[in-house]
Amino acid sequence: MSVRSLNWLKFGGLVGLAFVLGLLFAGLLDVPTNSLAQARKPDQGTVIQTATSGNRAALMPLVSLSDAFASVAEQVRPSVVYVKSRRTERANTTTRRVPPGFEDFFGIPKGHGQVNPDEPNVETGAGSGFIVSEDGYILTNNHVVDGADQVTVRLLDRHEFTAKVVGTDPNTDIAVLKIVPKAGVQFKAIALGQSSTSRVGEWVLAVGNPLSENLSFTVTSGIISAKGRGQLQLPGRSVLSIQDYLQTDAAINRGNSGGPLLNVRGEVIGINSAIYSPTGVSAGYAFAIPIDLARQVMNQLISKGKVERAALGVTVQDATAEDAEYVGLTDIYGVKINEFGEGSPAKAAGVERGDVVVTIDGQKVEYTAQLQQLVGFRHPGEIVKVEVARKGGARRTYNVRLIAQGDPTRVVAAKDPGESTEKVTEAKSTEVKERLGVTVSPITPDLIRQLEIPNTTRGVVVESVDPYGPADNLLLAPPNGVNIITEVEGKPIRTEIDLRAALHAARPGEVVSLTVMSPTQDGKPVTSIVRVKLK
Repeated sequence: MSVRSLNWLKFGGLVGLAFVLGLLFAGLLDVPTNSLAQARKPDQGTVIQTATSGNRAALMPLVSLSDAFASVAEQVRPSVVYVKSRRTERANTTTRRVPPGFEDFFGIPKGHGQVNPDEPNVETGAGSGFIVSEDGYILTNNHVVDGADQVTVRLLDRHEFTAKVVGTDPNTDIAVLKIVPKAGVQFKAIALGQSSTSRVGEWVLAVGNPLSENLSFTVTSGIISAKGRGQLQLPGRSVLSIQDYLQTDAAINRGNSGGPLLNVRGEVIGINSAIYSPTGVSAGYAFAIPIDLARQVMNQLISKGKVERAALGVTVQDATAEDAEYVGLTDIYGVKINEFGEGSPAKAAGVERGDVVVTIDGQKVEYTAQLQQLVGFRHPGEIVKVEVARKGGARRTYNVRLIAQGDPTRVVAAKDPGESTEKVTEAKSTEVKERLGVTVSPITPDLIRQLEIPNTTRGVVVESVDPYGPADNLLLAPPNGVNIITEVEGKPIRTEIDLRAALHAARPGEVVSLTVMSPTQDGKPVTSIVRVKLK
């Protein structure tokens, strides 16, 4: 055999070996003969792509989720409505429903300016809502219809109805509308779920009418990003506002207000109400009113036309880490009592300023909005058991007879017990700064007039706060705000001497309780309890 023939024989053997090894590896790796099998449609002869059985199995969870989204959208869209409102105002009116610059936030176009200030200024707004009963009751946001002279509702099938505003509740931003069925038109009620059982991370769908009529009945998806969001700086917010929002990253924009936030079962778990965005359009931070709260408000608005709430007669805020340590809680939760209203039943029962409410009728209280709901939707005259935690871990339970909720009352300032004439040395002043992390000055008659606070007010004004000191983020100083320290551990503070003495009596690392007054623009000072861990 020639050398040339021998070389060809070797080459052929190598090719054959490579082919056999290729088949072997394909079998071991379970590589499909076609990643996308080609099938020929017998009647037309065209080539179509179909997934193999292995691919279909892997895609099934995604296909199921996609089908669920599509089914929910198909199921609920007939229940979602487009809400248009119209209101007439005089151009020279001194009142505004929302601060300047927030019109887009609420989905309310700015009014058309008039040349003649005596001519009426017609304002229009748009939002969303959803049908909750087959006889035509609709849930939406209060800010969508606030002050409206006329409200029109349009269904998915383009039928329009003039709606009656049954009732509104600004404190929860909820409104109930009513439309009357026409001949041949049936209303489809949406299913209401339970927001309390929803979990962070669950898939949700938002349905509404964002940005313009051209985008009406839009469906977007996302997850529940957080629960129990409160203290959002929204226009129209007051001390009586209940904020307990669900947060979602589903795309929500102006015009979505009042529309439903749904779980994958097609149940409403929230009412889309607000967004946080530096640009005015969706940035992935949207907020919805929990349906459990909305349902309680809705039932009262339908049955009574208004919401009646009960109250403890207190002003409160969420407990801080310092509060928890002060009252001996191992976990940080509860609601701190800052101030009592006139005739407060909680104060009469024995609750004290600075107490941390930990349970109501045995139910754990985590944060302020939860306390508001546990108490607010009871009836005036009912007795609730209020458990509080105090300094050193003491626990007390008081029976409090609830009263009807009214406007906050101004707390009468204590009488002036007299001034101290002791001089403050530089060393003593340094002690206050080192241990509390602030500098203070005495309150003067000029400052009292400037701040428009009661002329009997006594205390020391916080002039600066050390950004690395114990009071950082707890006390405010100009230009961020005005704080007046009036008490330490219940003892009146009239001068820096009093403050130094109170701090000197506390051990290093001990948490002390400060009573702080903060002036407000409406002339009603707010008193709060601030807990600080001293150096």
